[in-house]
Amino acid sequence: MIPYVKQYKAIILYILFGILTTIINLVSYTGMIYLYWDVQLSVILSWLIIVLSAYLTNRKWVFNSKATTSVELLREFLAFLSSRVLTLILEMIIIWFGVQLLKQNPLIWKLIDNVVVVIFNYIISKLFVFKRKPVNI
Repeated sequence: MIPYVKQYKAIILYILFGILTTIINLVSYTGMIYLYWDVQLSVILSWLIIVLSAYLTNRKWVFNSKATTSVELLREFLAFLSSRVLTLILEMIIIWFGVQLLKQNPLIWKLIDNVVVVIFNYIISKLFVFKRKPVNI
């Protein structure tokens, strides 16, 4: 069993931290909705709350980033932020479709969008943001 844990460590940690950030995202979004804030504003603000913590946990524990210089860290953070802006747009489209167009429950659509966004975020982070560079010998 331990070899499987080691083999899938990044995915397991991503799921665990994804659950944590999803809970934070849902709680902050729900609080804003119950305060009668605009739906799209609530999406953006709840997104801002979790992006920084997601970057820190993904960088350190999920993808074991080796970036150490200021330039490397800035490049990595800007790539992370850029990818999250793309999935924020996807999230806003999903929420617009389900809540504003179809007039359905905002919490159900928030759960749906979280599943879609978490999958996209993992793929983008693995392939582009925290991509390991080949070592020159």
